[in-house]
Amino acid sequence: MRRPNVAKLQAACDAFNARVSVGSAVKLKKDSGEIIETKTRSRAEVLSGHSAVTWLEGISGCYLLDRVTSVDTPGI
Repeated sequence: MRRPNVAKLQAACDAFNARVSVGSAVKLKKDSGEIIETKTRSRAEVLSGHSAVTWLEGISGCYLLDRVTSVDTPGI
């Protein structure tokens, strides 16, 4: 298994944070495939050097950034 590129993960977090501020409405694609609307409760961050994530209101734990889209962005 290849080690994640932390610089790329941080760049993904920086790009997400530039588009989506804390408290913004977002759509989340849950593990079940269900899409729900919630809000961010943190800035995106690199979790333990291996995943780009953000924390969301009403959700236990965090989700990968590729599962989270701004409500203003079409599609998910």
